[in-house]
Amino acid sequence: MTSRITFFFVLFCHLTFAQHTLPLIPTPKEIKPGNGFFVLNSETIINADKNSFEAQYLKEVINQEFGLNLEISQKATTSSKISLLTAVPDASKFTNETFYLSVDQNSAEISAVSNHGIFNGIQTLLQLLPIEKASVVKLPIVQIFDTPKYAWRGMHLDCARHFFSVDFVKKYIDYLAMYKFNTFHWHLTDDQGWRIEIKQYPKLTDVGAWRNGSMVGHYNEQKYDTIRYGGFYTQDQIKEVVAYAQQRHITVVPEIEMPGHAVAALAAYPQYSCTGGPFEVEKQWGVLDDVFCPKEETFTFLENILSEVIALFPSEYIHIGGDECPKTRWKSCGHCQGLMKAKGLKDEHELQSYFIQRMEKFVNSKGRKIIGWDEILEGGLAPNAAVMSWRGTEGGIAAAKEKHFVVMTPGSHCYFDHYQGNPQNEPLAIGGYTPVEKVYAFNPIPKELSSEEAQYILGAQANVWTEYIASPEQVEYMIFPRMMALSEVLWGTSNPEKYADFEKRMIQQFTVLKQKGIQYSKALFEITSEVMPKTGGHGVLFLLKSNQSGDSIRYTTDGTQPTAQSKSYDQPLEITKSQTIKATYFENGLAKSNVAEQFFRIHKATSQLVSLQNQPKGSYAKGGGFTLVDGIKGDTAKFGQHWLGFSGTDLIATIDLGSKQKINHLSIGLLSSPSSWIYFPKKVTFQVSEDMIQFKTVGTFSFEEIQKAKGQVELNCKNKNIQFVKVTVENFGTIPDGQPGAGNKAWLFADEITVE
Repeated sequence: MTSRITFFFVLFCHLTFAQHTLPLIPTPKEIKPGNGFFVLNSETIINADKNSFEAQYLKEVINQEFGLNLEISQKATTSSKISLLTAVPDASKFTNETFYLSVDQNSAEISAVSNHGIFNGIQTLLQLLPIEKASVVKLPIVQIFDTPKYAWRGMHLDCARHFFSVDFVKKYIDYLAMYKFNTFHWHLTDDQGWRIEIKQYPKLTDVGAWRNGSMVGHYNEQKYDTIRYGGFYTQDQIKEVVAYAQQRHITVVPEIEMPGHAVAALAAYPQYSCTGGPFEVEKQWGVLDDVFCPKEETFTFLENILSEVIALFPSEYIHIGGDECPKTRWKSCGHCQGLMKAKGLKDEHELQSYFIQRMEKFVNSKGRKIIGWDEILEGGLAPNAAVMSWRGTEGGIAAAKEKHFVVMTPGSHCYFDHYQGNPQNEPLAIGGYTPVEKVYAFNPIPKELSSEEAQYILGAQANVWTEYIASPEQVEYMIFPRMMALSEVLWGTSNPEKYADFEKRMIQQFTVLKQKGIQYSKALFEITSEVMPKTGGHGVLFLLKSNQSGDSIRYTTDGTQPTAQSKSYDQPLEITKSQTIKATYFENGLAKSNVAEQFFRIHKATSQLVSLQNQPKGSYAKGGGFTLVDGIKGDTAKFGQHWLGFSGTDLIATIDLGSKQKINHLSIGLLSSPSSWIYFPKKVTFQVSEDMIQFKTVGTFSFEEIQKAKGQVELNCKNKNIQFVKVTVENFGTIPDGQPGAGNKAWLFADEITVE
């Protein structure tokens, strides 16, 4: 046996392996496909210790998937076997996660220096088995040497905003194992719920685990239900999850938020706030002013909590949050101001640093290390802290340059609560746009770091914040297939220039997800669209395109769902009257994409010439003036390509109707989303003209009237022989103190000016 392993070791050290088409994710570091197959049958044994979890795991999966009940034995009674060997000729070439996998006509062999390496090899072996159900179970002949690039390959799950059962958390861990992630970041506390039993402080779960309602719909709508909501994990359940993850070689890193995101805890124990309360567990999403007060009794409270947490979680790192901590209460708190003076702290940022450093000393005294979001850099980084960089990569770069370990998780690439397809065709999400191809292009090591500094990048993880994710099925939909792309990035074998190869393998994996009943996004197949002016006539042109193949798009114009027998799209659609277009991408008669749906409201200004006095900004400038008259109304819940955005400037648009005509109605859509610095305007003015020289004001609307109309400003008017319509929308201006974005220029978002 040793000579055989030595042969393969020499082989892997000297061969350059060809490209392959096997559906493996993450793709191996080195692979050499062969010819032929090893056929598994009822006589095949798993050559391993019967007490090995890895062997039992392999046996169970093969039995579930193919109905083969393989015996586990260390006695080689047959040549047909799968061997799991924790012995290699040169252990210096291995980390705990490295493995060899060799398949020949009679057997398969996984060798590693640890059970973790064996487990990784098993995941690859399972992906080599037939994707479709088959009467003959065949493994292709292949030789693989594999080892990961990054030490921290993580997925996060927020169970505070929405609570998920122990059974689903275990499923989530299984998903991580399938794609060789090794870290589960468990977000257990926040303003909206405290999810972990702390025996010394029972009210944390008696009170803090339950809220009297939840925000429903988009944040902008400010709507709430009155349904009592909550749940928590007992310490026995925590131990059960941690043990389950450990068997699968996944480290569970708990997060206990401090000093901000603390309202659920303060609802239970208000004495640890600056004001004394009372508080209730928060219904609203977002950032809230009430935070932990840095009193000695608060530190004792948090240290006692962390003592129980540390006893439950054997992870090297304990996540203490540290993000989004408003300083409002600290600024007006006599104790906080006195503490700052006594400690010589120049501002509240240094007070936060003092808070974090106090907690770090305690965690270090327990033999553990802290990790926190990149705000813990503000005011000075705690001596031994690691940083999780979420507000871009800047925080991670700064920490690495100071020789602190970093986990990269920038919102731009790693926030899986963002949309992964066109927001119009996707379930409601928090915002953003992070398609799978963008995830695949992520490089955790910023180019600003030297090779020495880059050694401090532990790896990366994706975050799944659940304000808008209320069910296990929706969690699955948001992580798949993006976590496949991230797994290959973190394994170190991704190549954005060969994304097409990854996409083929990913699509093959969709069959596996479907067989397992796992929900996944079909955004990869989604139909994208573009609206263009229609020259020489009234209306617009509607262009449809699929990422896969445009010749399999079927559409309807009467609002019904497309079928394989619906009209086939082959050229841009002329839209000359108000109607709803629905389109779906089909392959072999089966719908592959979600239904893309677009309503057009065609009016007198549609596709007419629009001149803008000020230009929109950045990613909210697409289409220019035409966006205001393209027949598509901007969605207030999913602001994206159909809105124009103006930063600090007014919208002044003049529309040429092409000829003099009678008009009876004018309208414009406006958006308010203060959390994104988007505010309703101070005033809207409608004017009309026959000659573009003299304009007559036909209606004005104040900020209060715009607010009351919820941004849908409508004006009934009767004017004859009008050719020009001018709409002036006055920007809100500088955002006042106490509001999101205070001191910055407000954004003005507008869409569809209708003339009828």
